[in-house]
Amino acid sequence: MKRITQKEVAQRAGVSRATVSYVLNGHAKSRVPISDETRRKVLDAASKLGYQPDSSARTLRSGLSRTIGVLVPDMGNPHYWQLLTGIERAAHAEGYTLLLFHTALMRSEEDVGLRELAQRKIDGVILISSYPPTWPQTALVISSLHRPVVDLSNVDSPFDRIVSDYHEPTTKLMEYLIGLGHTRIAFVYGVATPEVGFDRLDPYREALARNGIEADEELIVRCGPTMEAGYRAASGLLELRRRPTAILAINDMLAAAVLRAAKDRAVAVPEGLSVAGFDDIPFASYLTPSLTTVHRDTERVGEQAFALLLERMADPHMPIVTRRAASTLVIRESTGPPR
Repeated sequence: MKRITQKEVAQRAGVSRATVSYVLNGHAKSRVPISDETRRKVLDAASKLGYQPDSSARTLRSGLSRTIGVLVPDMGNPHYWQLLTGIERAAHAEGYTLLLFHTALMRSEEDVGLRELAQRKIDGVILISSYPPTWPQTALVISSLHRPVVDLSNVDSPFDRIVSDYHEPTTKLMEYLIGLGHTRIAFVYGVATPEVGFDRLDPYREALARNGIEADEELIVRCGPTMEAGYRAASGLLELRRRPTAILAINDMLAAAVLRAAKDRAVAVPEGLSVAGFDDIPFASYLTPSLTTVHRDTERVGEQAFALLLERMADPHMPIVTRRAASTLVIRESTGPPR
């Protein structure tokens, strides 16, 4: 079908081509005085004719694609969908669209996604990574982007970033469990690479030491980041001769796998086992029992990430920015005193 032009919109509305451009490009208020009636005529004509802006021409004029690249580690985890919801809401409000690459929790796919983004006409990247962006190969790929980057991982990074503060709420969670009488507290440490997750593992160890409880390395199970890996890790813990009375999982998806492993072994939660996670994904409060977890406003974090990217685009030479997103402990039905 033939593309409707601004000239045709102008003829339909009975105004000049320049007036149509001012109205449709959002410059009417700032450049020339245009009445509300004229603006309504232009918008009405554009709607009836089915006018759509030519994005490629707009990109050539402005030098901006109005597109942001986003790396998504796991399409199956609601936590990342919450982040994307916040990013998308903020981006659309500013007239931007998102270009998504799913990395499937694999470093090789992450590097492929970054290389693809380096070849696209995008204005910036929001990096939701499962791997440290300082790894030499990954850092090399990111540097080839030559575009602003905002990093949402919790590891050291040379980029602007939004960091989620898990240390304090993890400490509170551990003190809560120890206060209930738990001393054999396990940790399902399901991460893609050992370099991430220390913001939860370190306060776990510190709380044990502070309360005079010797850390049992048998209770810290390192596994992959999938629910299947979390299920296997929890199953192994529940088959120990001296099994734990509480299990922390590094996120709510793995905590849900722990709950399933407990059910399959007829271990009652919380009477025979307390279970807790992190992130407070939407279904955490609908599980049976509902899940004790660490909450953060994940959609808000996504909005903040996009806002920070805009700041960097407006001022490429400003100092590197690190902002912290608060997290809080939410106590639900899945935790209680040990039997």
